[in-house]
Amino acid sequence: MIGKNPEIFFPPEWAKQEFVQLTFPHAATDWADMLDEVQDCFCEIISNILQFENVLAVCADDESVNKVEKLNKNSNHKLLIANCQSNDTWARDHAAITVFFNGKRTLLDFSFNGWGLKFAANYDNLITSKLFSEKIFTNFNYKDYRNFILEGGSIETDGAGTILTTEKCLLSQNRNYLSKSEIEKYLKKYFGIKRILWLQNGFLTGDDTDSHIDTLARFCNETTIAYVKCEDMQDVHYKELTAMEKALQNFRTFDKKPYNLIALPMADKVVFNGKILPATYANFLIINSAVLLPTYNSPKDKTAAEILQKVFPNRKIVPINCLPLIKQGGSLHCATMQFPKNI
Repeated sequence: MIGKNPEIFFPPEWAKQEFVQLTFPHAATDWADMLDEVQDCFCEIISNILQFENVLAVCADDESVNKVEKLNKNSNHKLLIANCQSNDTWARDHAAITVFFNGKRTLLDFSFNGWGLKFAANYDNLITSKLFSEKIFTNFNYKDYRNFILEGGSIETDGAGTILTTEKCLLSQNRNYLSKSEIEKYLKKYFGIKRILWLQNGFLTGDDTDSHIDTLARFCNETTIAYVKCEDMQDVHYKELTAMEKALQNFRTFDKKPYNLIALPMADKVVFNGKILPATYANFLIINSAVLLPTYNSPKDKTAAEILQKVFPNRKIVPINCLPLIKQGGSLHCATMQFPKNI
């Protein structure tokens, strides 16, 4: 592939996967007031993934283990349960990011600091190293990069040497305190990529992540990007998301061609306890033979599913009601992290 580093390869999400990790919600998290509701949502996600590939569920207590164990029945694939304490449930941001280093799957364990010191993350930061030391990850190498703060939801790759990200997140305060050029240097070093496409604009009200890319724009293949489009000129997001759209239109592939841009509808407003939540259809998860799509009990759910089915004609689109997840500011992709198969 053009732009591919022969020593380090950062695989795209659509590469063949061995399993998906989720960190199960428990009573000591912010989910305490709605624990049954969110655990049921997690169980639905796990059950659906198990129809297509293996799942690693990180559980902090026996109650969680007992609930997850029941999902083993009638599953097509393996469910592995690991016992480990956690602060929260957003595996996308505290789990390892996998690269192939000299052909060997390697877990890159970056530091997670609660999206710029907004929330505690002391337990979350120990999950990957503990799982590796307890040999939960078999046939993986491990690199401790916890001197650098990086969340999985903040970067997208095309698998061909490009990372797509946002300035608002990677250059935000209380993360790395590094310049844009210094951040680029680290990303190229750790991921073996050749270039970074930076989005200056784009946000969702209620988002704690400082505009994670996986809430706004997603690679679907090397030449296709799905993104959130706002068409209501009176919407508070219109100016920023329109500027983001124009930036995407100006981006070029390695072949100097415009990207195939797929507009996803702006999700209908979701409000909980008086707070507007960052609901988004861009937070989908690509797995083996399927795409799990977050839905919000809206007529737009069907529209988003139809759009993604055209983008992924050979994958089943599986809608998952993520209204419980969005009540804590995240959605389906935020709660999961995929791990590729050996190549």
